[in-house]
Amino acid sequence: MTPANRKKLVVAHSVHPDAPQHEVETNRALARWLAQILGLKFGGSFDPQQHAGRDLYLLPTQTLVGAAAARQLGIKGPEDLWGGYVEHDFICTKAISHGLLNYHAHAPKGWAPLFSERVRSVVLDGLSVFSFADARPAAEHLLYTGPIRLKPIHACAGRGQEVISSLDQFDEILARPEAKALFNEGVVLEQDLDQVITHSVGQSFIGNTVLSYCGDQYLTEDAHGEEVYGGSNLLVVQGNYDDLLKLDLPEDVQLAIHQAQVFDRAADEAYPAFYASRRNYDIAQGLASDGKRRSGVLEQSWRMGGASSAEVAALQAFLNDPAMRAIRVSSVETYIDQALPADAIEVYRGPAQNSDFLLKYVTVKSYDG
Repeated sequence: MTPANRKKLVVAHSVHPDAPQHEVETNRALARWLAQILGLKFGGSFDPQQHAGRDLYLLPTQTLVGAAAARQLGIKGPEDLWGGYVEHDFICTKAISHGLLNYHAHAPKGWAPLFSERVRSVVLDGLSVFSFADARPAAEHLLYTGPIRLKPIHACAGRGQEVISSLDQFDEILARPEAKALFNEGVVLEQDLDQVITHSVGQSFIGNTVLSYCGDQYLTEDAHGEEVYGGSNLLVVQGNYDDLLKLDLPEDVQLAIHQAQVFDRAADEAYPAFYASRRNYDIAQGLASDGKRRSGVLEQSWRMGGASSAEVAALQAFLNDPAMRAIRVSSVETYIDQALPADAIEVYRGPAQNSDFLLKYVTVKSYDG
């Protein structure tokens, strides 16, 4: 932080009032840790009365949507938060990764066709659907080339997704009582891949520091046996993507970084009111139904995410050793009650939204092993 910003108060903010305990507590833990790193005071969770008129540095759990929300929180730009801002809700979801079926398909207010034009070469085959009437024609169009994955645009951690192999199977989904509401809210229909590796690529702009990173994420089973986000392994540098690409990286990782850069630039161009100080992108690489390897950006995260604790740990490591070139950090989420591994930093231990127990922690290792 610059001297002018030294009086900022670091504040956690759960955007949804009914947010689960693990999200609220993780948010507070990261805000407290970040305040310590930046040499600022931690102001607890955002309170409209307590924090009115204060100069805040906010850690929201979700991307802020709409000018009114940002104004209420005192957010004027990316220097006031670790997260992001968009004008319309759909912009911070999976929906922007793909275009619509045609010019007649329903589009939400603020939809920018320019974005899907710019990212077409760096995403998988797919379509975004915002109307029950558009759903079947979109599925029919995509199923010609193989199985597709249905992804509700507001779902996270891989929940609610289904793989569809035939139009008959899709018709069964359309016949469900909740189908109309589901498709009207927004759904992505996307090419399904086998043997998938999901890369995480991103940047964080915190104070005067820029962190750029690449890595992979993996799944774990929750208490109900559903595969959900289990953690991320990141390789982080101080500096921009060019500094990251100077490291000895495999070709598939270099490709993921380049694809994330295209997606990132397209967001700035197509949605000029958008800004973010945390920019994380998931890139899937795997085998398509024709046996060919495919790589594409799945979605963006302009908010606190599963890898955020690893990014804060990296920031701490660079603060401790400014001459360090790079660092390896990992965030872990497990639904098994266990002792903390040696040298791990606990972020959260307690009940989860869909199970009785969740443990989140971070580990740090040197770049060269």
